[in-house]
Amino acid sequence: MSSDWEQWESAQWAVARPASIEPVPAAGQRDLRGRRVIVGLPGVGWRGDLRGDVPVVQGSRTYVPVVPEQEWYRAETEQIEVFAPLVPVERVWLEQPSESTMDAGPGDLVSRLVSLDTPARREPVPSREVAGLTGRRVVRMTGQGEVRDLRAVTEPYSSADGDICARVTTELEWYRWAWNGQPPSTFEVPVHLLWAE
Repeated sequence: MSSDWEQWESAQWAVARPASIEPVPAAGQRDLRGRRVIVGLPGVGWRGDLRGDVPVVQGSRTYVPVVPEQEWYRAETEQIEVFAPLVPVERVWLEQPSESTMDAGPGDLVSRLVSLDTPARREPVPSREVAGLTGRRVVRMTGQGEVRDLRAVTEPYSSADGDICARVTTELEWYRWAWNGQPPSTFEVPVHLLWAE
């Protein structure tokens, strides 16, 4: 028979899980401006933490301007131009939250094998299971749903109230910290409400 404390603790961890990230080919997508994208080549590899812009057509080919997220936020905030390489649309995938979920457990190596034909689907991981949380993209779960575009700025710690928490900030504040050295405004989130993307 479980104690009241064990029942309370179990209820605290029973929070809805955020949507998985499903890579979708960018070809045929209407609005890529500011959206998270992945670029790469099947059989070679993939790169994320990028933002796309409005596709352009040159000759008979369509290209997507792609910039690192830090440059995207800086350009948008300071209204400056940044260099955006043009990537053929067939080498660009849009990161999109998926309605379906899969088991987020680590599993054995064989169960984690992926195809090299497309970027891998990314399952959310409870922050309490993540070593090295600082700097990771995180999702905060609230009564109204998911809050994305956040970064963890600390590892889990015991708060003044005795809760296990981590401090997070918006991605804009995270990247602004890098380009001008201004420390971000952060807020405390109990780890049972926080998931790593």
